[in-house]
Amino acid sequence: MDLPVTDSGVDQKFESLNDGAPLFHCNLFDSEVLHKIGQHLLPGLATACVDNTSGDLFKNPASVAVDIRKEMVDYLVQRSESFVTESLIEEGSPYVPTSDHPIDIISDFVADFASSKQNLFSRISGWLLSENREDKIDDFVQEMELSGFWLMERRLAISQTLLKNIDFKAIFHCKMNFNTAEDIAEHSNLCKFRSMNCRNEGCRASFCAMHIENHDLICPFKILPCEQKCSESITRREMDRHCITLCPMKIVNCPFYHVGCQSSIPHCTTRQHCSEFLLSHILYILQVIHKEAPVEDLKYRVEQLEQSSSIEQLSEAQDVRSLTRTVKELDLKIGPLEKCSASSGGENHTDSAVVSTHVADETESRVQSSQETSGASPNHKEEISNS
Repeated sequence: MDLPVTDSGVDQKFESLNDGAPLFHCNLFDSEVLHKIGQHLLPGLATACVDNTSGDLFKNPASVAVDIRKEMVDYLVQRSESFVTESLIEEGSPYVPTSDHPIDIISDFVADFASSKQNLFSRISGWLLSENREDKIDDFVQEMELSGFWLMERRLAISQTLLKNIDFKAIFHCKMNFNTAEDIAEHSNLCKFRSMNCRNEGCRASFCAMHIENHDLICPFKILPCEQKCSESITRREMDRHCITLCPMKIVNCPFYHVGCQSSIPHCTTRQHCSEFLLSHILYILQVIHKEAPVEDLKYRVEQLEQSSSIEQLSEAQDVRSLTRTVKELDLKIGPLEKCSASSGGENHTDSAVVSTHVADETESRVQSSQETSGASPNHKEEISNS
């Protein structure tokens, strides 16, 4: 049996509820809640139809859909109208709702109605054929959607009546009444339940005016100042990518991290950091070149390099490779590494310029391959000793 294309006549009594009413009523609702209620109705009807015809060789869900839909609407309206009275019944009654939210309440009503339409076969075999039953329900939902059997517009009209009946505190709908059309028209432009669209470019969300702040907190298209305090403004959905890849304030390791500087700095301050800590970086490079030299001697060599006329040349080096090359050249020009005045005995190191050159060449090779730069191998130590 084919499903009818439309459901005219089912909701006529809802359309005539206000006939002859002396007042103008605001019929605005929380659209999100209303839509979710409407979404519950179709699966509920499909469940009732499938369970009512399970095991019946002469009926299928489509053959009983029209009658069961009418029964379902009548049942839901009756339950919603008596909801206030039922909610006052003493605790322990089966009518006491498990939640005070309209979506949960009406969902329970729908489930109760679907359970009441089970036949003997579906009650007995339901737990054995649960997976097959769910597939049949899903298929029938899709069949009704494709045929337009119960359009969302019709379901929303019923949902409005159900929501109004159970929302006696007017939390999810407006209950204002007006004597003139002009008054209600003016109110509609200000009502907190009026529908509005997000104003952020690219966002197509629609919601009640009362939810604008909540949406604003999560809207992926809202433009925000950079979380890392750069001068850029970025949409919320692009913020993470910006902060990780493009932001000039993203945190990076110092270019001299592999030779000893453990500083983490904003990317845009890299040059400033290298200039401020130039002498420290030179010391790290010298510690790699002269692996066995005392730190005090290396600090003295840093002072010699600082006093040389090529300090500007050193400050221009902004990475390990270029600074290493420059330090090597200047180190060779100054000559063998000498002990500073604070060292005991005032003796000079036996390192020759040739040995210094050999070690420096090895250092640059190690830096370029980003391998461990601290400590010399036993063979290398032996070579220096023999030299």
